[in-house]
Amino acid sequence: MASYGQNLNVPNEVRDIVIADAALTIAFALVFSGGIAGLSSFGSFLAFIPIAFVAVTLSFVLHEYMHKIVAQRFGAIAGFRKWDTGIIITLASSLFGFLIGLPGATMIYASRFTTQEEGYVSLAGPLTNFVIFIVLAIPFFLVYHITPGSILFGGHPATYVELAMAVTIFICVWLAFFNMLPIYPLDGSKVLRWNRQVYALTLVAIFAFLYFAAGPTILPSVVLLIIISLFMYFMYRGLMHF
Repeated sequence: MASYGQNLNVPNEVRDIVIADAALTIAFALVFSGGIAGLSSFGSFLAFIPIAFVAVTLSFVLHEYMHKIVAQRFGAIAGFRKWDTGIIITLASSLFGFLIGLPGATMIYASRFTTQEEGYVSLAGPLTNFVIFIVLAIPFFLVYHITPGSILFGGHPATYVELAMAVTIFICVWLAFFNMLPIYPLDGSKVLRWNRQVYALTLVAIFAFLYFAAGPTILPSVVLLIIISLFMYFMYRGLMHF
């Protein structure tokens, strides 16, 4: 997620991304171990910590880093900043077995930024997730001849390595999907404002990747998030024109 502001202190960036990475790691480990109800099996939570750490570092940290790189290419000042309230929301939601991931964003300051440039910067993060997804998903399918969803939601027996790859693939595309929701300040709101056709094509790719990564069991959650995001999108537009 990319946002805009002027309060950028470069030495704090590494600290903030580490804290955000740790928060998302714990949150995803909680979700995959069943939330607060699953903590009765504390070993499952501990087993998911290394998996979630690798998945989040690849999917989230690289996502945010690409926002920064592209913004800097357009002459902007950029750096990641954690959001303490968002970290609390992230951890609290994971206790109930689902995730609202808002640990922070890449803050960008530019004296002049066109809608197209803003769209490019915002799209850079999800496209990074696409690349990671493809690099992992193709070898996974060729080696194991199953989809990640078969392991995560279909009950297919798996080794720890297979589980780790399946979780990483899922988290990668799920973060892309969440960030492309048309809710300000998520990436999707800015891509949609820039180019509706690009936004639609990106969503089509995400839905295809999600189906591969999770199977049909994920569809109710996807539909629910879309309905909520559309409601919030139109509410936001209404407030902007009030």
